[in-house]
Amino acid sequence: MDKHGYLDGKDMGTAFNMLRANDLIWSFFVNLYLLGNDPMPFDLLYWNSDSTRMPAAMHSYYLRNMYLNNCLSQANCLTLSGTPIDLRTINTPAYFVSTHDDHIAPWRSTYAGAKLFAGPVRFVLGQSGHIAGIVNPAAANKYGHWVNETLDENADDWLFDATKVDLSWWHDWNRWVATFSSEEVDARIPGAGKLEVLGDAPGTYVRQKI
Repeated sequence: MDKHGYLDGKDMGTAFNMLRANDLIWSFFVNLYLLGNDPMPFDLLYWNSDSTRMPAAMHSYYLRNMYLNNCLSQANCLTLSGTPIDLRTINTPAYFVSTHDDHIAPWRSTYAGAKLFAGPVRFVLGQSGHIAGIVNPAAANKYGHWVNETLDENADDWLFDATKVDLSWWHDWNRWVATFSSEEVDARIPGAGKLEVLGDAPGTYVRQKI
């Protein structure tokens, strides 16, 4: 990073893959190279392989402040544009969703983060990991989720008392967010307003590769 000024996205992807080497490295080596099987089309893995470069300064700041010093969880430890950050002053309703098998943001850690807010918080725990468990289309309901109306002091106590729902967590979020929504309106028509249409979805920038 000192030489180029950024962490290459491919290096970042390799680091994350090594956290689950059996699933994300060796399974492909065995099935494709040793057994000669054709790769299965998997849209989520294709999307996951679209890595992003991270500027060196951002990488250093993020690791030092968010992990090493855990500043975001401490009142006024983090200052952005001259403004000290204290999550305990946030009193707007918040919806926290984590997944049970997430190895990047373990759900017990995110549960502790949910308890920092002063406003009403709804914490929902989905099945699977941080990609499949979050995408989890509402129409398919492949993975369920746990809900608990009480934000217990201990994460494991919360899960013990939680109710398992065999539907995608998106159903729960939709009901939750609807309580804060105004009347529904017709879908916007691209180009009908003052802004010009730049291109068809999903856009040209998503096709750029590193």
